[in-house]
Amino acid sequence: MRGWWREISGLVLPGTCEGCGAPRTALCGGCAEELAGAGAGEGGGGGRVRPLPEPEGLPPVYAALPYEGVVRELLIAHKERGALGLAGPLGGALARAVEGAVRAVGGGGGRPLLLVPVPSSRGAVRARGHDPTRRVALAAAARLRRAGRSARVVPVLRQRRAVADQAGLGARGRRANLAGALEVVPGGARLLAGGRVVLVDDLMTTGATLAEAARALGDVARGRGAGTGILHPPFTSGAAERSGSDFAQHESEQRVAAVIASSPASFEINRNSSGTWIVAGGER
Repeated sequence: MRGWWREISGLVLPGTCEGCGAPRTALCGGCAEELAGAGAGEGGGGGRVRPLPEPEGLPPVYAALPYEGVVRELLIAHKERGALGLAGPLGGALARAVEGAVRAVGGGGGRPLLLVPVPSSRGAVRARGHDPTRRVALAAAARLRRAGRSARVVPVLRQRRAVADQAGLGARGRRANLAGALEVVPGGARLLAGGRVVLVDDLMTTGATLAEAARALGDVARGRGAGTGILHPPFTSGAAERSGSDFAQHESEQRVAAVIASSPASFEINRNSSGTWIVAGGER
């Protein structure tokens, strides 16, 4: 509930910019410009990022911005302090990353963009009062639709078991913590049929979460897991079977992921590959 209280209080009380502390505004013009991508990679964002070491199964990941300074403050404010009004501007940054990811793999072929958010645990959603990744994904899909793209959020991933708090875990520990932790909900393959699937999250550091999400989608495409869309009589239908096979066919394409920011301990442009950011270390 704290997020809703923050929203209500912001209507009657003077606030400060969540990025820099400027008075009487939740997001000042300068911080909004920085979030819009000024100076962040060629064209203001959408560059490919790679963690070092790169976990097995990680799809190509595209980020709009580096996780530092104002961007870091805004993401924390939205996620942990319930600054729900930032979802729109953050969604705009995520939409840029989605566009960069889709361009890199051929533009989507005119199919709808299906944004699959990495799920938060139920406990985290209760503690925060909202699901920040899903909220920003919805804002990104709305921004893409206003730009003429067919896009929607398809929240088909869920946690199948509890995971430990990731804080303090290194890359290897996070991979072990998340191994087998995600699955596609029953019937999820049908919801993903016919579109270009893009995994989305607010932040990438070690890449373990996105690699696990990609693994869960891959299991469904190969006919394993709860989300395969296998139904029992009398609920089976030719349409259901076709939609599941359509998803498997499209999953043979290169998977991609998009995030608002990539959070490094060290962050440098890879001069050997234009538009690629190399990330070492990080917080997620």
